[in-house]
Amino acid sequence: MSVVRRWVPPLVLLALLLLAWELTVRLGEIPPWLLPPPSVLPGTIVQDRADLLRHTLVTAQEVLLGLVVSTALAVVVAVAIAFSPLIERALYPLVVASQSVPLPILAPLLIIFLGYGLAPKILLVTLICFFPIVVNTVDGLRGVERETIDLLRTFGASRWQIFRTVRWPAALPLFFSGLRVAAAVSVIGAVFGELVGGSAGLGYYVRHETPLFHTAGVYGATIILMLLGIALFGAVRGLEWLALPWRRGQQGVVRERVAPRRKAEAGVKGAPLAGD
Repeated sequence: MSVVRRWVPPLVLLALLLLAWELTVRLGEIPPWLLPPPSVLPGTIVQDRADLLRHTLVTAQEVLLGLVVSTALAVVVAVAIAFSPLIERALYPLVVASQSVPLPILAPLLIIFLGYGLAPKILLVTLICFFPIVVNTVDGLRGVERETIDLLRTFGASRWQIFRTVRWPAALPLFFSGLRVAAAVSVIGAVFGELVGGSAGLGYYVRHETPLFHTAGVYGATIILMLLGIALFGAVRGLEWLALPWRRGQQGVVRERVAPRRKAEAGVKGAPLAGD
């Protein structure tokens, strides 16, 4: 029942939006090269499946490599910032500044410097994904209560033992929150790099098909990019579910507590008032 409640509302909303799109195109007699109806997009994706699959694999490779690099780098930087005020003062402004440069400006510069291969696309993905992971992980590492750390120190625990047994487990929920955000936006960096200077990938496919007015193919590539972002987000949620078994128990307890309360509130709202 919970699965139905979770998926039915977004699916219904999506169906209504697609219906409105279809009716707008059909009744407004909009030419397909300007705005194709959604009913033709599945056929276009099937027709161009060879090219779309080839370009999707390239984009997926860039996104996955960028995610891995950004995650490893972000964890190292977050740990350094959380444990050293000097490193925080030196690095944190640079971390924030890395998000202040617009991608349309940064992408050409990286391609000029690194060439037209995988490197600039991976670096763009890394820059986009790096910030949310760092910020959330730092907050998680600093969220441990001071009394807990002092208690462990009284028992002779080293800084590494405190980090391994308390700080890092406490930071994992926020780390995965940042990783989910990074996974959802990771495709943006790869596509920007492919649009500016690439010979393969979905961004290159969009750039190639747009002057040809193959608008349905452009929309098909956009749908694949959306699905890729959703799949990465879901994969991170799955990793979080596997890595944090204690959170599964807490979520179950919360649901068990919330459900009776909601039923009671519904009963109170539906009960007749005194004097009726």
